[in-house]
Amino acid sequence: MSEQQQPSASRCATPVSERIDTTRPHSARFWNYFVGGKDNYEVDREIGDQIKTLFPGLVDVAVAGRQFLRRSVSHLVEDRGVRQFLDIGTGLPTADNTHQVAQGIAPESRIVYVDNDPLVLAHARALLTSSPEGVTDYIDADFYEPDAILAEAAKTLDFDRPVALMLLGILGHAGDFSRAREVVGRLMAGLPSGSHLVVYDGTRTSEGMIAAEKAYIESGAVPYYVREPSEIVTLFDGLRILDPGFVRLSEWRPDTESATVPADVDAFGGIAVKE
Repeated sequence: MSEQQQPSASRCATPVSERIDTTRPHSARFWNYFVGGKDNYEVDREIGDQIKTLFPGLVDVAVAGRQFLRRSVSHLVEDRGVRQFLDIGTGLPTADNTHQVAQGIAPESRIVYVDNDPLVLAHARALLTSSPEGVTDYIDADFYEPDAILAEAAKTLDFDRPVALMLLGILGHAGDFSRAREVVGRLMAGLPSGSHLVVYDGTRTSEGMIAAEKAYIESGAVPYYVREPSEIVTLFDGLRILDPGFVRLSEWRPDTESATVPADVDAFGGIAVKE
């Protein structure tokens, strides 16, 4: 997600190779390194190793975030009957992507991914796999273009049926959180009743996390701001938050896998429904 809004057409006209900046860290590549991926550069590994030394707990945030994706999508498909997902800020493909989890339970599920990162675009083919019964699509667009996102997503998703809007670990890139809240509101306004909003983000809940935020910003990367859970939860205003609420990821419908991260992991998440 970029702080700079650009027309989608101009992004698509520029070759992907010319849009990849290897001189400063990038969040998608940095996070890919943290979860053990190989789609990153030396500059990403350098700041990653620095932060691992400074605050090893950020690795737990990365792992807990992937686990939350699996548990939240599984809950939506199995218990809430959701078959459509709009996943914004996709990131680089890893194990258990949204379409893999959803279609592994309900093969007819339809997933639209949205990102504007050129390296993610280069790997979009890996995201565009789908079960024969379902559909997976990819939109090259910016978070701050909600109307364009909705218009493109409507070509794949049926907006007469509920959609789950996924915003996982991306809203820390919003320097102006009030603006991000407006965008989320606009996106949810375009989705029908019965749709769900799924959010998690790193939180300002330990000195280590605050130090990691400072080091990452000073690296020259696009800033990522950790916030208080009480601020992030305002994204759910006007919606009904499902049990167990907006809580630490370790507390959100925990299972055997979630026991592998500390109980006090510095990330909160939850799901809310539009009634």
